[in-house]
Amino acid sequence: MNTGGIGKIGEDAAAAYLMKKGYLICERNYRLRVGELDIVAMAEDGCTVFVEVKTRKSFDFGYASEFVNRKKQQKLRRAAELYAGRDIYMRFDIIEVYYELRDDGIFIKEINHIEDAF
Repeated sequence: MNTGGIGKIGEDAAAAYLMKKGYLICERNYRLRVGELDIVAMAEDGCTVFVEVKTRKSFDFGYASEFVNRKKQQKLRRAAELYAGRDIYMRFDIIEVYYELRDDGIFIKEINHIEDAF
């Protein structure tokens, strides 16, 4: 199965979830020379939120958020600085999306939003 398709489904679910919570989606899959920002959003309090989305089928290999290691966090911080500068009100969130395959397609089982994850 094409995991890029699964990743997009997870990111679509995460973006819809954030919009329901009142966030404004500013960018999706924003590419910079140091990496990609999955979602850049604006919270109601004016905070710029950089969201890393991790989509997984199960917990068999740990929680999805555990795959955002120190090296990945450093890349995301650098990308955020290049995107917005250093002197803005910002935070880094992780959204875990868990799904299951069904006969009629992919079903999102759970979305876990970890605010200020790192």
